[in-house]
Amino acid sequence: MRIWTSILLISTILVNSGCQSVYYDINERMGKHKRDILVERVEEAQESQEEAKEQFADALEAFRATVQVDGGRLQDTYDRLKKEYDSSVREANDVRGRIGAVQGVAEALFKEWGSELGDYTNDNLRRASETQLRATKKEYENLLKAMQNAEAKMGPVLAVFHDQVLFLKHNLNARAIASIQNEVTNMERDVASLIEDMNVAIAEAEAFVRGLKE
Repeated sequence: MRIWTSILLISTILVNSGCQSVYYDINERMGKHKRDILVERVEEAQESQEEAKEQFADALEAFRATVQVDGGRLQDTYDRLKKEYDSSVREANDVRGRIGAVQGVAEALFKEWGSELGDYTNDNLRRASETQLRATKKEYENLLKAMQNAEAKMGPVLAVFHDQVLFLKHNLNARAIASIQNEVTNMERDVASLIEDMNVAIAEAEAFVRGLKE
C-alpha cells in the first residue's frame, strides 16, 4: 500500500510540474495507458460540467430571489449572492482545468498513435488503425468544441453576476435591488443558453467515452 501511495504521489507531482511524458510512462508501467487516462479525464470533465450546470442554476435562483427581499434582509441577500458567485467561479475554474487536462492527454495519445502507424508490418491492420485514428480525432474535435463553447459562455455570465454582487456590496438599498431586477431577464437568457450548451457537451462526452470503450 505504501509503494502504491508513493507512486501515486510521485505521479501527481509530475503532472503538476509539467513532466507529462514521465507521468504517462509511470502510468503505463502500472497498466494504465493514455487511452485509459483520456477516458478518465473526459468522465471527470463531464462530471465537472454537471456540477457547474447545477451551480449556475442555483446562482440564477439566488439572483431571482434578490428582487423579492425587503430592506431589512439586504445584508443576508448580499451574503447569499456572494456565496453563490464564489461557488460559480470555483466551478467554472474547475471546468476549465478539466478541459485542459483532456486536451493534454488527447494530444499525447494522438501523437503516439500516429507515430506508431509506421511500426505495422501488416498493411491491412495499419490502414484499419489509421482509419480508427481519424474517426477518433473527429469525435474528439466535436467533443472539444462542445466543451469550449459551453466554457466560453461562463465568463460573460460571471461578469454580470460579479458586477451585481459588487454593486450590492456597496449599495445595500432599493436602488441596488432595482439594478439587479433589470438584469434578471438577461441572466435567465444567458444561463439558459449556457445550460443548453453544457448539456450538449455532456452528451458529447458520453458518446466519446462510449466510443472509446467499445
